[in-house]
Amino acid sequence: MAEPVNPLIRAMAVCVAGCGLFLASSTHSQELPDPTRPPASLNPAAAGGASATSAPVLQSVKISPRRKSAIISGREVKLNGKFGHARVVKITETEVVLRNGRNIQKLKLFPDVDVHKTKARRANGNG
Repeated sequence: MAEPVNPLIRAMAVCVAGCGLFLASSTHSQELPDPTRPPASLNPAAAGGASATSAPVLQSVKISPRRKSAIISGREVKLNGKFGHARVVKITETEVVLRNGRNIQKLKLFPDVDVHKTKARRANGNG
């Protein structure tokens, strides 16, 4: 006949086994992306090691009744101001247009998002 196991030893064995299972499962878990992290397109250095000659990135726009400006690759540039050799010729809520001679370059605030305007419906649904 088997001798009864001390309850303290049984509890310790269960605890050790549980810790082992926890550690084993945590090593196989997948790391979840941070939903609050800005898109990689705003940080070219993290996306692929940007150099000093990388394409400009539109990070923000500031529009007020008196002036318009944009943050392009970390620099604030006003409407009609210069960014490198290009001039800022247009600033909207979602994009900035740069002109360098005959070359036109559009920088989008959200390059991975297509915005489509739709007609607003009436509140009563007859619209």
